[in-house]
Parts: sequence; C-alpha cells; structure tokens
Amino acid sequence: MSDDAPAQPRVSRRGWTRLLIGGASAVALVAAGVALTSPAHAATQICSPQTGTNGGNFFSFWNNGQGSSCITLNSGTSYTSSWSNIGDWVGGVGWNPGSTSRSISYSASLQGNGGTALMALYGWSTSPLVEYYVIDNWVGSPNRAGTLMGQVTSDGGTYDIIEHQQVNQPSIQGTTTFNQYLAIRTSPRTSGGTITFSNFVSAWASHGMNLGSMNYQILATEAWGNGSGSSSVNIGGNPPPTTAPPTTSGPTGGTGSGCSASYSVSNSWQGGFNAAVTVKNNGSATLNGWTVHLTLPSGTSIVSLWNGTNTGTSGAVTVKNASFNGSLGGGASTSFGYTGSGNSSPAPSNISCTSP
Repeated sequence: MSDDAPAQPRVSRRGWTRLLIGGASAVALVAAGVALTSPAHAATQICSPQTGTNGGNFFSFWNNGQGSSCITLNSGTSYTSSWSNIGDWVGGVGWNPGSTSRSISYSASLQGNGGTALMALYGWSTSPLVEYYVIDNWVGSPNRAGTLMGQVTSDGGTYDIIEHQQVNQPSIQGTTTFNQYLAIRTSPRTSGGTITFSNFVSAWASHGMNLGSMNYQILATEAWGNGSGSSSVNIGGNPPPTTAPPTTSGPTGGTGSGCSASYSVSNSWQGGFNAAVTVKNNGSATLNGWTVHLTLPSGTSIVSLWNGTNTGTSGAVTVKNASFNGSLGGGASTSFGYTGSGNSSPAPSNISCTSP
C-alpha cells in the first residue's frame, strides 16, 4: 500500500496500498453497521463496495472510486478480477470469521501494468485490533513501511516480518489507531501454493505481535497507483495441518499433439490431496487451446478443479483450457489444479495433451 493511497472500507480491506491510509467509505459502512451482506451467486460480477456470501464462503470487494475495477465470483472459492487506471481496490473470497490454524492451498495468476498489484492472505483480528497480510505475489513495488522485525521460512519461501502502526485510520472498528502485521515473501510466488497461516501467527507472536479474536479472512487481490491488470484465484481446499511435510511426486506425464502435460502433488492429508498439472506448448506457434487426458487411479476422484473445465471426475477424465487462458504461446506453459479425494499415490496414468 502507498502511504498516500486512499484507504478502503474496512468491510474488505485496508489495502496495503492504502495500507497506510484509511478506507473511509468502507469504514463508514462498517462503523455504521450497514455493510452490504446480500448473498451473491456463481458467476456474479461485482464492481461496487460490498461484502456477502457466495457458495457458502465470505467475499469482500472495495474500491475508492478512481478508475474501474470489478471482481467476478465464479464459485465460493474462485474468482477473477480486472482493473484499469485504478486508484485503489481490494477484494477476494474467504471466511468470516477467519482462523489462525487454517492451511490454504490455492492456484492463482496475477498480471499488472503500471502501479502495484499484490496477492495476499488478508484479514483482521480484534482485541487487539490488527490488520494483517501474508503477501505471496506482487507486481510493482509493495509498500514496506514499518519496522523489519525478522524473517520466517514457510511453505518453501522466506518472508520478511514487518510491523507498522496506523494512527487514526479507518478500520473495522471505525477510525482509530491499530497495528498492521505483514509477512512479505522475498521472491514472488507466481502460480500459487500453500499458506500455512499458523506459521506466520507463531512468527509474529515471537516478536510480540499477537493477534486477537479473528474477524474476516480472505485470499485477496489488491492494486493501486493508476495501473491496470487482472487476476485469477482458486482456493483448492483447506486440509487440516499434517505432521509430515507436503508430499510431491516426481513429474509424470506424456506428450501429445503440440503440447505436453506433467503431474505433481502439491499438498496431501488424510483422505485427500491437491494436485497440479502443467501444460507446455512444445512448439513455436501459439496454441489456441489444449486438452489434457488422464486416468485417475481407482478410489480417487476430483472434488473441485480450477483453471480448466473437466469432463468426468473419476476414471478417464479430460480437462480443457479455461476461457481466460485458451491461447498458449510457443514454449510457454500454464497449469490447472484440482483437489482430489482418496490417496495421492499412485499418480494418474495415460496422461497426454492434445491441441486443436
């Protein structure tokens, strides 16, 4: 957030850009007790500040009225967004209340041109009143105002821990003084992964940065600084923490016409797992679409899938490109992922990729 960016409604954010400012309009809604909470439905586009529920999950959206920004709720755990010449906006899907022990696996993409955009696990606690960010990805220059308290290593990356005080700024409890707790990955994670939130809660606490009772918590996109861009976010499940580190299978896959597909497991727990399939264009010409074929092992099925459209959930399954990533440049790659039920091993068989 920029120190001079407008703050957003505490209904959904305290954007990092405005991270250092207040979200007057949003705060006004919350302080007055009239935050919008009408339920939304799948594939609902929202372009004005509001909160609510969709598919059983909480969502929040705010902008400061400069430029244009919208979020499209594809499901309770999936959204896309776009913005242009934006002053400041933030939005996402998640939970109300949040949890300090939640482990969040997700797949995401973030593009931006001008200004700053970021993707983060974002939320609030009360008693004490705290606004927090675990920033996984960004384009531009994330605001690092505050005191560097140390670092924490989690989920395959290193994060800088920063504490910053907001004085007389908008919050979910009106205009007041409160602390912001930040964890900023030292290198952006561009396609998603897992955020083990309890690791950050413990790291903050080790520096005297304690959270209180959890308020809302969302996997958010935020942008400010007159830029334009888009994002796609898919929460792939919230498995309970495991005592063993996440398992990863070696890439397995096959090559078809013009493209190839490789499979790996990004996270697993008792009775379920998250898997990713990377699709690569093996040629120099742009592919205008792709289809992946795979056969799931007996006892395994797809619970939810993102960044693609599947036919079938068990046995022989086909997955086609989602509309937003239909074209794939020469040598480029993209991915889709899914949450599966059953055992993550063995890997699917007969994996291949074909293109039109």
